[in-house]
Amino acid sequence: MIEVLAKLGRGPVFLAGEVLECVITFTNPLSPSSTSASSEMLAWASAQIHCQFHTSENRVALPPSDGSKHDVQAENETVFVPNRGERGQCILSTPPKILFCDLRLDPGESKSYSYCETLPIDGPPSFRGQSVKYVYKLTIGCQRVNSPIKLLRVPFRVLVLQGETTCCPPLQTGLAAPCPTNALAFCPGLKDYQFPQDEAVAPSNPFLEEEEGLKKDSRLADLATELLMVATSRRSLHLYNISNTRGKVATFCIFKTVYKIGEDVIGTFNFSEGDIPCLQFSVSLQTEESIQEEFQRRRGQPVSYTTHARHQEACLHTAQSSFSLPIPLSSTPGFTTNIVSLKWRLHFEFVTSGESAGTCLVRGSQSEAITWTGVEQMEVDTFSWDLPIKVLPTNPILASYVSQFSSTNSITI
Repeated sequence: MIEVLAKLGRGPVFLAGEVLECVITFTNPLSPSSTSASSEMLAWASAQIHCQFHTSENRVALPPSDGSKHDVQAENETVFVPNRGERGQCILSTPPKILFCDLRLDPGESKSYSYCETLPIDGPPSFRGQSVKYVYKLTIGCQRVNSPIKLLRVPFRVLVLQGETTCCPPLQTGLAAPCPTNALAFCPGLKDYQFPQDEAVAPSNPFLEEEEGLKKDSRLADLATELLMVATSRRSLHLYNISNTRGKVATFCIFKTVYKIGEDVIGTFNFSEGDIPCLQFSVSLQTEESIQEEFQRRRGQPVSYTTHARHQEACLHTAQSSFSLPIPLSSTPGFTTNIVSLKWRLHFEFVTSGESAGTCLVRGSQSEAITWTGVEQMEVDTFSWDLPIKVLPTNPILASYVSQFSSTNSITI
């Protein structure tokens, strides 16, 4: 019996372009109750990263794929196929790396191997939606002589900082707002960034190329985190006049429309400037998952919405109000692939009075005090509004604290 333990060095969340490091330990345990123990042998062990793609057959129509080669290999128990037995398609994989050949472990002996691989920058982020799923795994395969291959899968999460430009959303009917001019642009993967040379103060060592490469990769992650901080810390006053066909209801104020996962979306309402009384409002933080037109199962099929946080409040005779909606660290930032697009928005719903929202005075005898009561029936109007926002990744170390994945996985063979 051999125990195989895989441990991710920094947690189960990474940015695309980072180096994933995993320490894999093979142990021949020595049981205190055993009277005779023998050495154990493994023929080989290999590791590989792959991304598995799942779709909902009711919503996504994919072109037929030629999976015959994978099926033939899956039947062969001597070939290392990291996604053997899994559902969906393998859309991305790194070259397999051999950890060892012919490993012999004496009773109580263990040996550890380090696996390092740069995560591809052109892959999709980890995502579990209603229509599609992108799942990343590190698979470790090992085999005894004349025995089938055993697979240890280590799931992890990938955040992608895609190259895109953010700007203000187009205005809708009855809503007015200034357009911010500070558009933000990001470089995908940051691989082409030229680092300053002011740190090259020590003599260079030509025998440390791999170490320098790892150092550069860590600096890429630091640079991505810094760019995210700069992009989401810029504040500019955005004012929106909320109105319907009868007149102005309120003024909505928000100081930025670009956020990181884990931040709070904060906004304020000013109802004192409105002409129409507002009885109630609700704000929902939602994601919009849409399938590209050429892959839709039915033409014009509806978009899927997921609500992550919601605030509802009765606001009659309220001059000002505010809300704070947290963006979950476990949620997926906005992204676009050739099959699916994920966008974030604030969905507003307003209930306004169709008539004067006054109050009734109920008088008793002359000696009794005046009692104020609300009207029993009132005509109301309802309308909604959507405000698109940008949601970007955050520091992967921070996201690791709430990850559903474990940094340590093990099997016994």
